[in-house]
Amino acid sequence: MIAGLDIKDVVELALLLIATGALSGFLAGVFGIGGGAILVPVFYECFRIAGVPLEVRMPLCVGTSLAVIIPTSIRSFQAHYKRGAVDLGVLRVWWLPIVIGVVAGSVVARYAPERLFKIVFVCVAWSAAVRLIFAREGWRFGDDLPDGPLMRAYGFCVGILSTLMGIGGGLFSNLLMTFYGRPIHQAVATSSALAVLISIPGALGYIYAGWPAAATYPSVAALQVPFALGYVSLIGAVLVMPMSLVTAPLGVKAAHAMSKRTLEVAFGCYLFIVGSRFVLSLVGGQ
Repeated sequence: MIAGLDIKDVVELALLLIATGALSGFLAGVFGIGGGAILVPVFYECFRIAGVPLEVRMPLCVGTSLAVIIPTSIRSFQAHYKRGAVDLGVLRVWWLPIVIGVVAGSVVARYAPERLFKIVFVCVAWSAAVRLIFAREGWRFGDDLPDGPLMRAYGFCVGILSTLMGIGGGLFSNLLMTFYGRPIHQAVATSSALAVLISIPGALGYIYAGWPAAATYPSVAALQVPFALGYVSLIGAVLVMPMSLVTAPLGVKAAHAMSKRTLEVAFGCYLFIVGSRFVLSLVGGQ
């Protein structure tokens, strides 16, 4: 037995996490989302099998996802930057509001009920899916990104919502930039850079937010040191990270080879699927 599971279960979980790392890294490159949209649902199933209580399962998924996103997003950003696709002007305006939003999201994570994380995930994922799948050229907020307070407010929202979803910010920044007429490829590339800004302070925030969890659930091995630090599962991160680093550049190549419409539809369908999983969880309580 290891952490309350027999050897067969441990091997199955390990293989699942390694495969998840490969897929999340690829998606990080394709969509600029840091891979969190695939990591959070899969981590949820893994931690359910490992006996993590429902009350802390979702924040543990989100915190671990943000930790994994750190190296993946750096690798993805480097690949996009070499292609000259990153909008550095957007980064200069957004970096501070995003960091403030991440700090606010980390504080909320410490005290929020578990259902809040799922509700945020579903609402945003499905809204994005509708926008991407049924996109029309007339669905715009303007011809270019705004200046001043509104742009900074967008950055804050990207930071706090990304921290509560564990997705690195790509989902929100992708949508905002395309709503203001920016090409999807540029939005994806810039989002990969934002994921770096969100994932590092976000993971540290979830370590802080989840620190009391180990004492609250002393019998749950998956929440104890050395298996976890706060709401960051070290086992999950260690198993997922290596393959995600290998496959992220492959995703970047795929993104630049795909047409704008293909990329939008693929992204939208994927978000609808992962959002549906948490609707079932909210209804069934599992």
